[in-house]
Amino acid sequence: MRPGRTALEAILKGCGISLTSDQIDLLWSYHQSLRTANDRLNLTRIHNFENMVLKHYADSLLVLKFLELPSPLIDMGSGPGLPGIPLAIARPETRMILAEPRGTRAEFLSAVCTQLGLRNVEIYAHKVGLDYPGRVSGVITRAVGTISRTLERVAACLAPGGRVIFMKGPDCDPEIEVAGQTAAEFFRLAADHDYRIPGTPHQRRLVMYERLTSEAPVSPRGPAKSAGLNRPRRELSSESNPSFRLFRDLLTGRGVRKHGQALIAGPRIIAEVCDRFPGRVLAWITDDSQSPPADETVEWYRLSKPLFKELDVAGTSSPLLLVSVPPLPAWLDDEPWPEGCTLFIPFQDPENVGAVIRSAAAFGVARVVLLKESAHPFHPKSSRAAGTALFQVPLHEGPSIQELTSRQVPLIALDNSGPELDESPFPSRFGLVVGVEGPGLPERLRLGQRRRIPIASAVESLNAATAAAVALYAWSRQRAAGL
Repeated sequence: MRPGRTALEAILKGCGISLTSDQIDLLWSYHQSLRTANDRLNLTRIHNFENMVLKHYADSLLVLKFLELPSPLIDMGSGPGLPGIPLAIARPETRMILAEPRGTRAEFLSAVCTQLGLRNVEIYAHKVGLDYPGRVSGVITRAVGTISRTLERVAACLAPGGRVIFMKGPDCDPEIEVAGQTAAEFFRLAADHDYRIPGTPHQRRLVMYERLTSEAPVSPRGPAKSAGLNRPRRELSSESNPSFRLFRDLLTGRGVRKHGQALIAGPRIIAEVCDRFPGRVLAWITDDSQSPPADETVEWYRLSKPLFKELDVAGTSSPLLLVSVPPLPAWLDDEPWPEGCTLFIPFQDPENVGAVIRSAAAFGVARVVLLKESAHPFHPKSSRAAGTALFQVPLHEGPSIQELTSRQVPLIALDNSGPELDESPFPSRFGLVVGVEGPGLPERLRLGQRRRIPIASAVESLNAATAAAVALYAWSRQRAAGL
């Protein structure tokens, strides 16, 4: 079969795998990058096109016929990105962590994920072990180590109820037997599927274990440092520590996007997150004089005072919370619009982003669409302003404000030259658009539907987040009155 995008799609369909046209495009681009880099990096020993599609891409994607992916999910020993990249393409809502300690391969993964625009993927350029920062809901491995040894390695980073998925050959019964003897106190065998790659003689075995709530197993070679899942703390005193480097990355929106994690500051906000959204909590971070987390199952990182001060940008002098960031699906105009207001924000100031998300939650906005100009909603300054509203309002990613348009519902822009807010009722479904701080609205949006907030003539304009809050209040009052 002649290599090409059409052939790739045909082979996958022959295996019962159906992807969208955009997903096929991404997989074809990944294949081309893999082939181009292979001579230099020796990423795969398979060179025949059909074999690559069957043994790499189809083999990875057939996992989805047997189970739903947990998220976040570590692809342990990802190598050239298998199975992680095909799975991330097929399931963009799953946060995928490609763990690959070999530097050249990790660099390839970073480059190809950037090229493909895979926002749900991050690279962890280290081995997965006891020092992995935080916890995840799942681990998947493809021919990496024995089952029992792998379960021992991942126990500390896997949340109770988390799953370990093994992609194995057909003859792994001895490994399952050993794991049953050594890890039964900590893991249960949850699934075992025999199958064949369709149209081939290649037999496969998909074995899944579920993490129990007991403490992590101790290696038969002796107690490992901090081996238990409920170990009291991890001490960090060096700037070169990988966990600290990750935490420091989270001080920027780019780092939050890269890792899918964020730092939350402020005692009241942290208490609310722990109480209302415990599934989002990954770790508790303090200096060397502060108290441990109330929940003993939460990972505790105790930092030296200089390191903690560098992370405590809000100056709260109280513990920080590491949380997982919910996926931000793409907003698409051709999908059904919810009733009510969809708020589009392009704010570059993270405090404005957080403040307007808080207002959106308070006034019952259906969803918030963060335009390309917008700061990340989980930037530390944004999360401080938003509080738990970050987890209460559906958040989506949208286009640039310069490209924003809708064929389905009216987009109403806040503009000083429009009619007053209360001059006419708001539609049952509509988009509210606020301009960028400073430049304001593009000319095209000024030519459409607009609303104005009357203010004193001596004042040029309102703060963008304040203007949005006033408009949302006016809309909510109309809605409550049945207008």
